[in-house]
Amino acid sequence: MAKKKKREEDSWESHMVETPSAADHVVDVIVYTLCALVAFCSVIPMWHVLMSSISDGKTLLAHEGLVLLPVGGVTLDGFKLIFKNASVVRGFLNSIFYTVASTGLGFVLATITGYALSRKSKMKPIVTGLIMFTMLFSGGMVPTYMVIRALGWVGTPWALIVPGCTNAMFMIMMMNSFNGVPKEMYEAATIDGAGHWRTMFQVALPQAMNLGYVIILNSVVSQWNSWLPASIYVPNKKSLWPLQLWIQQITADNANFLNTANPDYSRYLIQFAVIVAATAPIVIAFPFFQDKLEKGVIAGGIKG
Repeated sequence: MAKKKKREEDSWESHMVETPSAADHVVDVIVYTLCALVAFCSVIPMWHVLMSSISDGKTLLAHEGLVLLPVGGVTLDGFKLIFKNASVVRGFLNSIFYTVASTGLGFVLATITGYALSRKSKMKPIVTGLIMFTMLFSGGMVPTYMVIRALGWVGTPWALIVPGCTNAMFMIMMMNSFNGVPKEMYEAATIDGAGHWRTMFQVALPQAMNLGYVIILNSVVSQWNSWLPASIYVPNKKSLWPLQLWIQQITADNANFLNTANPDYSRYLIQFAVIVAATAPIVIAFPFFQDKLEKGVIAGGIKG
């Protein structure tokens, strides 16, 4: 009797388990191969830059092709040169300030707008349409500059913080995130006497933070890598330059170092060292957001 029951259980389990077909295995191989190829193409350039930044400058200058290992011995002369430059340190501090300010202000604006758009109102379709219109059409660089100049922000940090913190896509994402919060939570908050501000920040926002983390991470990466607004609005105020603009300037200044009588070959390493120094904070911070980013992407793909 026990053997018969065991056979029935094995038969039932065999019918429940789906055995992958040969086509499924082929598809898996193709997907894994493509993912490995994309990962390889993404990692190799950064690895080349990293290994170049710790190589010997003179040997590296004569080297051709990818640098998979430090050539001419390991040296940190490139990093020593950039951190001796007070401009680089100042650029780091400026970039941190612009990133924190723009990301923080932008997230608050996206949260408030997203919450307002998620509530039922007569103006909701019109306001949503206007915001989505700005995602498709833009006034352009010259009209934007004219507005910034009319506000008196040219030559000030405000020109690098405020324009970059308003993002229509992030507002729509937060609206969808708030729409995913169960209606019972809003009703319970209303019954308890909570107003819109308390409902938004204490009840709805904690449950909408999956997409919120996606917005924060994208804002940080975008603002940290930003250099064009600084070149337009504060070109003559180097004390306000972010790190990315200093990288461009330092690389250009070192382009002709070989024309000197006794060239310092370590200066050739600067162009690699500054890229590593500028990328390191993002690379270090990304793993802390990875699990939240995955949850946010999944949440964004589910219709509430």
